[in-house]
Amino acid sequence: MGSSSSSYAPKTIYLDVDGKIQKVVFSRHCSPCDIKELLCSSSNIPRNTAIMMVDPEGALVSIDPTMPTNSPNSLYKVVPLSTGNLGDKEDMFQNVLSQVADQFSRAFRINELKTEVTNRLAMLEKRVELEGLKVVEIERCKNELKKLRDEMTSRGGGRVNCPCKYNFSDDGKKVTPRRDVPNYPKYTLSQETIEALKKPTFDVWHWEHNEMLSCLEYMYHDLGLVKEFNMNPITLKRWLLAIQENYRINPFHNFRHCFCVSQMMYGMIHLCNLQEKLTLTDMGILMTAAVCHDLDHPGYNNTYQINARTELAVRYNDISPLENHHCAVAFQILSLPECNIFANVDPEAFKQIRQAIITLILATDMARHGEILDSFKHKVDNFDFTNEEHVTCLKMVLIKCCDISNEVRPTDVAEPWVDCLLEEYFMQSDREKSEGLPVAPFMDRDKVTKPTAQIGFIKFVLIPMFETVMKLFPQIEEIMVQPLRDSRDHYEELKQIDDAMTEAQKKKTENMSLGGKKK
Repeated sequence: MGSSSSSYAPKTIYLDVDGKIQKVVFSRHCSPCDIKELLCSSSNIPRNTAIMMVDPEGALVSIDPTMPTNSPNSLYKVVPLSTGNLGDKEDMFQNVLSQVADQFSRAFRINELKTEVTNRLAMLEKRVELEGLKVVEIERCKNELKKLRDEMTSRGGGRVNCPCKYNFSDDGKKVTPRRDVPNYPKYTLSQETIEALKKPTFDVWHWEHNEMLSCLEYMYHDLGLVKEFNMNPITLKRWLLAIQENYRINPFHNFRHCFCVSQMMYGMIHLCNLQEKLTLTDMGILMTAAVCHDLDHPGYNNTYQINARTELAVRYNDISPLENHHCAVAFQILSLPECNIFANVDPEAFKQIRQAIITLILATDMARHGEILDSFKHKVDNFDFTNEEHVTCLKMVLIKCCDISNEVRPTDVAEPWVDCLLEEYFMQSDREKSEGLPVAPFMDRDKVTKPTAQIGFIKFVLIPMFETVMKLFPQIEEIMVQPLRDSRDHYEELKQIDDAMTEAQKKKTENMSLGGKKK
């Protein structure tokens, strides 16, 4: 999907800021306003200050995407403009104008200017077209969802058309991030929120999408990832927006679930003091994998994809079709220059980061749960943080823990997620029945209850995995493992109440039946 065309290559210039060299990287698609804001930020100048940029000889350098590049040996300098001084010296103003004309005539040829204008017009036309298509697509999806609900209600026979089957022809439309400066409302995090973000007790239900985006942005800055990978802060905003736009509105597998998993990962990094044991590159891999791990999830699991022979199952040969798809969408977004948060990373280092993120996302397939946990159990008693294989296995287990960590949270935060998951399960089992496909008992609305759905999962999946992690990080017992035990006890009590009520109803029915026979 990526292009090696020079038109997409980022541009680099070097500034003299208080005697120090400051490297500034920006996309050729940035507007002059974007670049001026970036230059102000890099030169410690307040935003919205009128500025000009000069070369070592004092000649004016135009501030736009086509400005000439320089080197660390020939630094540009950003100078705030003083309107008073300009008003006093008309000859200086004339000199500036003549320098602009001279620089412009020397730097560009008329044919190149025409080509640039043509290209920009084409980009604007394409953008207008895509925005129009997006509105049409939203209306089309609404109509299809209404039609689907009607079909599910009527329970008609035969296979129904499945909009969850990813269409190859949709590839070009799935990822359409904004090229302008992101403008989602900025949410200023209070100190109380900053501290709460580090804990598993964080209530993820009280936040709007723009607030969750701001929290994710804060996590990347707080962990030092923006500095470590030399990320352009504006690119980070665009990437997060593109991520949000590529999570579907499912009952469970949606952007709030993405945020939930990412916040739990951020919390475990702090709780387990991973900054002291792993590298910043490892932190970036863990956080980015968590953010991307369920991208474009259709709301129907791998079993359905394989049994229904969807395009995803065919494309990935029935091998973790959803997880492979999440990876593909993640790197499709990163292939766009305006969303590539790793644009300034060395190509060889990026290869390793890419492979590590893929490894973690693929590890979230629950079909591999036993294999991954057994591997970690063999390593945990003699764990070596200098052993790459050990660290990779730990990272796989960490993302698995975060992915299914809802029951670690307080009951009033965790229980609504069970309702969301069961709603998604029931949608799938209803479809499987209508299409004549096998139905898993734990997804069948006629067989499963909330307690029966949770007890086995907590006892045989969650507690054994978190107790194994506890051997390496004992500090998680009180904050993460004990809440799981409490949750197990809570659902076992509910099951006892349900069983008692069922038994009482059964006896009542039998008595009524016997009474009828006596008459």
